[in-house]
Amino acid sequence: MIEKMKKFTFLLTHREYEGFLGQIQELGVVHVEELQQGATSQELQQSMDLVSRYQAVLQKLDSAAKTYMPDEKAQAASPFTVPNELLAHVEALQAEENKLLHDMDSTRKNIARLEPWGEFSMPAIRRIEEAANLRVHFFRCGNKAFRQEWATEFFAIPVNEFEKSTFFLTFSQECPDISAEQIFLPQEPLSHYQQLLKQQQGRLDAVRQEYLQINDRQHALLDEGLADARNEVSLSHVHLCHEDVAGNALRLMIGWVRADSTAPLVDYLEQAHIFYEMENPAFEDDVPVQITNNSYSRLFEPILKMYSLPNYNDLDPTTFFAPFFMLFFGLCMGDGGYGLLILLIGLYLAFKGSADMKAYGRLAAWLGGTTIICGLATGTVFGVDISQLEWSFIQPLKPYFLNDNGVGPIFGYSPMMVISVIIGLVQVLLGMILKGCKAVKNYGWPYAVGTFSWVAALVAAIVLYGLPFCGVALPQAFQYVLLGIIALSSVGIFLYNDPASYKRPVLGLLGNIGSGAWATYGMATGLLGDLLSYIRLFALGLTGGVLGGVFNSLAMDMTSSMPLVARIPVMVIILLAGHGITFALSMISAFVHPMRLTFVEFFKNADFEGGGKAYDPFRNLKIKK
Repeated sequence: MIEKMKKFTFLLTHREYEGFLGQIQELGVVHVEELQQGATSQELQQSMDLVSRYQAVLQKLDSAAKTYMPDEKAQAASPFTVPNELLAHVEALQAEENKLLHDMDSTRKNIARLEPWGEFSMPAIRRIEEAANLRVHFFRCGNKAFRQEWATEFFAIPVNEFEKSTFFLTFSQECPDISAEQIFLPQEPLSHYQQLLKQQQGRLDAVRQEYLQINDRQHALLDEGLADARNEVSLSHVHLCHEDVAGNALRLMIGWVRADSTAPLVDYLEQAHIFYEMENPAFEDDVPVQITNNSYSRLFEPILKMYSLPNYNDLDPTTFFAPFFMLFFGLCMGDGGYGLLILLIGLYLAFKGSADMKAYGRLAAWLGGTTIICGLATGTVFGVDISQLEWSFIQPLKPYFLNDNGVGPIFGYSPMMVISVIIGLVQVLLGMILKGCKAVKNYGWPYAVGTFSWVAALVAAIVLYGLPFCGVALPQAFQYVLLGIIALSSVGIFLYNDPASYKRPVLGLLGNIGSGAWATYGMATGLLGDLLSYIRLFALGLTGGVLGGVFNSLAMDMTSSMPLVARIPVMVIILLAGHGITFALSMISAFVHPMRLTFVEFFKNADFEGGGKAYDPFRNLKIKK
């Protein structure tokens, strides 16, 4: 359900403005309309930057809590009482951590360069060079590339063989021109860098332990700082949501309030003697939207929001498409075994998951339960056609399975194909009814006559021609009643589909007849195409069951000649891999295609426009201690 809104227009002096903003922020019921589109200020930018800093720091602490192990011997971190001071401290820790990681990388590179040469002192090398009046040069080459004549010509001395390379040094006045890579070593010995790496690692561990302590003890202080920063963003933004009028002497603001939440705002405005005007939204107003549903329908609101929020003049379709989406999902999965898995996962998330995952867990449980029912109805459990099993308790149920081995073909077609089309027809008709209700809500009953006439004509035609086709005889009098309904509906379709056009009688009549003829053509072609789209429910469910059965057959046939000890684990591997693939593909199809049927077929016939913006009142987000 879309909550009713009231439009408020405020006229304020400059002296009243700041106090007014503080009060409505405290009340938290006014969605302030942005009058200066895209306007920014230095204060707003600074507040947004501060929010980003808090978010980055909190994300870092959350990541640290999942990555690093706590050390009970770690020194306790100094407590902070001011959020911004703690923010700056954590940012300093992050900067130090990044520098340590960079320095440790450099240290490791120095260690890697020195390891093949062992422990020595570069100052000692320099003293040797001065005493011998020669230069020491360091080289590396492949083991097979080293030449013994280098020892005579350049006083080459092999030092080590490491990773298929020979490391050697030479004593000569000039750097020798040989087929080897010259190496330039750091000035400090290997032990220096090894000790430095230990110190750097120790400090890095201390920094990370401080992350854990802050996350455990002062996370709430950062949450408070983030809330304050977001409040500043809201306040800075609202400062831009006004127009200066009366020669900049007054400020005009427009806000939207839920109709059931106006009382405290009105009380404040009356007491403060602030000029305001409260009215119902006009049809052309861009009204913010808040939808309110029961606990069941609310689970499907994320699916609606993937398409769009309804605009204020729409009807909230959530309650109406929710049971259909659940049924579509179950039919597309089409396997009772997979439904059991989804149900168990959903129940686990609903009871053991995080606060954000609980709602998704409940939704999964509903979808899993529906899949179990649909899978059992079609006789498919983990790719096994249970209608073909010879188990005694299944025999009485065989005539009722919705497959060719149970109910059998209907009108020469698979029963699930026929049922899918019938379900589609019901949803399309429901969408048309909602379209008519929307027209009544926005324009009045005369503008819904054409739509409701189509619904009545289609229902009457289905009963008149469908029931005799199914072998049900209709009384003659009832047939005349149905023909009368079709005839009367035709009048509404061809003569009253656009009441506004009758302001010009002759042209209005001709226009209505033309519109009715075009609508008839569109209905004849569009309805057929819409109904054919619902066959995918049957096709996808059948595909999943067939694919699961194929992997069952593979597991049995490919292992039939194996000894029992080897056969069982190989069968388990094939079944787990095969059903894992089938389950994943079925899950994707079971989400995508029901959404397609909902967003295209149902929303089109329901005249759902979408494009609404969420009701987001200006409110205080400060965390209560």
